[in-house]
Amino acid sequence: MWGGRARSPRVLLRGRWSLARVAGGLALLFPAAVAAQVRASVAAGVGTVRSSGGSSFSSASLSPLLQVESPGLFFSAGGTLASLPRGAWSGQGRLDLWAATPSILSRWRMAVEGTGSGTTRTDDRWSAAAHGVFEVVWSAPSWGIGLGGGPSAGWIADQPSVTALHTRARLWWQGRAMGAAILAEPTRFLGAWFTDLSGGVTVSRGPVTASAWVLGRVSERYASRTAAGASVQVALLSTLAIEAGGGSYLPEPYEGLPGTRYLTAGLRWFTPRRAALPVRSGALAPLRPERCGDSVVVRFRMPGARALAIAGDWNDWEPVPLRSAGRDLWEGVLAVPRGIHRFTLLVNGIEWVVPGGVAVRELDTGGMVGLMVVE
Repeated sequence: MWGGRARSPRVLLRGRWSLARVAGGLALLFPAAVAAQVRASVAAGVGTVRSSGGSSFSSASLSPLLQVESPGLFFSAGGTLASLPRGAWSGQGRLDLWAATPSILSRWRMAVEGTGSGTTRTDDRWSAAAHGVFEVVWSAPSWGIGLGGGPSAGWIADQPSVTALHTRARLWWQGRAMGAAILAEPTRFLGAWFTDLSGGVTVSRGPVTASAWVLGRVSERYASRTAAGASVQVALLSTLAIEAGGGSYLPEPYEGLPGTRYLTAGLRWFTPRRAALPVRSGALAPLRPERCGDSVVVRFRMPGARALAIAGDWNDWEPVPLRSAGRDLWEGVLAVPRGIHRFTLLVNGIEWVVPGGVAVRELDTGGMVGLMVVE
């Protein structure tokens, strides 16, 4: 049995590797990665799974997740405890890591990424897999390309281990409320080549985030197959969301997991989003707006501007017009929650800029945003 588990658009944009300890070492190599958004959550849900052999069963599950994200680093650790037929239980764990250097030559960067996963069952079965990629990345403000490759390996109880060479070319695009990615992944597995061609898109509108992906596998030796899926998350509160999804997975060779179709639904509870800012001698400070009741007052000096608007992560990057407060001065009253936020300014409805004198962070796409601290 061979294949590769289809991935959500978010993972399509990030990658798949293991070795959680690498995250600490990379933070030393790339200090900017330490300025990260950190969030934990746990989901409780139910679902129906149908295997490629035709059998099906219902399952209850509990899924914790921890994510750390910054312009130069993405790390997640999660797992699922799920019920199986005949009173058995399954535990699955997964680690994802993506880390990149600052720009080296113009927009070029080097990156490493990967995934580690493992499955264990109460009937004494277990399996594990690891995938690594070294990549060269070129990124513009809203899109980029990457070329890379690396090893893959798998282990199944009472069976010989397997290894493979995995290569990849990818193209991605990121807007304010939508992101998309296309990948081609040739892999040499057990003496033969197969190629995964996949694409995914994620759209966020207010409290709703929807994702969809499709995967096709092409090979002269192995059977060509397709899989697809979609999911939606609706935020009821800042710490509570409804989730639902459905689709199919292809057979996975490294852990011997069968091809399946699935439907799931559940609730996910989040911790409040928090962030840690690095302290550097001589570094620019983040914007600290004046508090006015439940809102904050922001002021910017922008010589020559005929119109100015502000957008940030607190409102899904929707521009909010500011009013003129005198020569070259603009101000506005915003409902921004406490914490550390990213923002940018829209000048004359055309150009996105970060005001001078404010601490900035580089996006994965190569653009820059300012930092705001609301206390």
